[in-house]
Amino acid sequence: MSKRLDWIQEEINLLKESGLYNRIRTISSAQGPWLVVDGRRVLNFCSNNYLGLANHPEMVQRAKTYLEQYGVGPAAVRSIAGTLDLHLELEKRVAAFKGVEAAITFQSGYCANLATIPALVGKEDVIFSDELNHASIIDGSRLSGATIVRFAHADALDLARVIEENKPKYRRMLCITDGVFSMDGDLAPLDKIYEVTSANDVMLMVDDAHGEGVVGRGGRGIVDHYHLHGKVDIEIGTFSKAFGVVGGVAAGNALLVEWLRQRARAFLFSSAVTAADVAATIAAVDLLERSTELVDRLWENARYFKAEMKGLGFDTGLSQTPITPIMLGEAPLAQQFSRELFEEGVFAMAIGFPTVPRGKARIRVMVSAAHTRDDLDQGLEKFAKVGKKLGVV
Repeated sequence: MSKRLDWIQEEINLLKESGLYNRIRTISSAQGPWLVVDGRRVLNFCSNNYLGLANHPEMVQRAKTYLEQYGVGPAAVRSIAGTLDLHLELEKRVAAFKGVEAAITFQSGYCANLATIPALVGKEDVIFSDELNHASIIDGSRLSGATIVRFAHADALDLARVIEENKPKYRRMLCITDGVFSMDGDLAPLDKIYEVTSANDVMLMVDDAHGEGVVGRGGRGIVDHYHLHGKVDIEIGTFSKAFGVVGGVAAGNALLVEWLRQRARAFLFSSAVTAADVAATIAAVDLLERSTELVDRLWENARYFKAEMKGLGFDTGLSQTPITPIMLGEAPLAQQFSRELFEEGVFAMAIGFPTVPRGKARIRVMVSAAHTRDDLDQGLEKFAKVGKKLGVV
């Protein structure tokens, strides 16, 4: 038997020995505050379903209606025969919601980054990237062929330094930062970053995946939070988190969006998002424009949970958003903590290297607007029990 793939088994064994092997659990219910996971009903502290929209009756009904009208699949890429009137309606609605000139949608937030970055910069150019940016930004940057220069996390002064050192060498310059950093829950100092990039004629791009539906007026995002409308060149977003569906978006300058329609490869070479998903996303925009109730409830739940966890003695990091990291340090401890929680009926997965740096493993708790106070109290009770058992608190 050939031994050419033996190295894979060796690498998997190393992952298991170091506590970094990811055992993926299976869900057999709709997303919500409670899930059926591996056959057990458990409290859900894992999903990015911030507003509880993934199973919202209005969105489910909208998807059903348009599924029957348009069928199950688009059968083409957007640039040939896959652009529906629904796609254009969603793009107009999202642009209006975010207060930008135009928007273009993609199959996912990941695809949006992989499509946008290589369309803006190439081998003669440079990208200034926050050192904790999401993997999709890193991958899109590598795909572009541009030189990548990292700056210290959320540090506008260090950004100014690396721009000054590098700008004479390159044709075009692009600065990219997450808006909300998904592992720590902190905000980029986008106002200070804008001051630096605008002073140096650097294009500015922000990934607002965890900001849309969460921060800003009624969930309008990080740019709205800092009152930077018209100043950020392009915002990347996703419809798979607070919007509860699937898909991605690039929104901002109309000329830049027009260029993406011509040269963004994920737009040109991958089939369009289904009509049912697009219709459900439009329903999510309707709900967000109609009321801030869900966003307000999300923040109320987040403030309560964080305060109680700190009171129990847990380290919740530097989060400024509903994302609540429970810092544990080493990956084996985080994995054991997650397993113990699951046995207690709480689904909260461990996160370790390479998603976060070595020595900074954690349980990341994602509360939602759909959680009741009783749900949160049950979760707090179980965290306290496991934390004491493992000597964390």
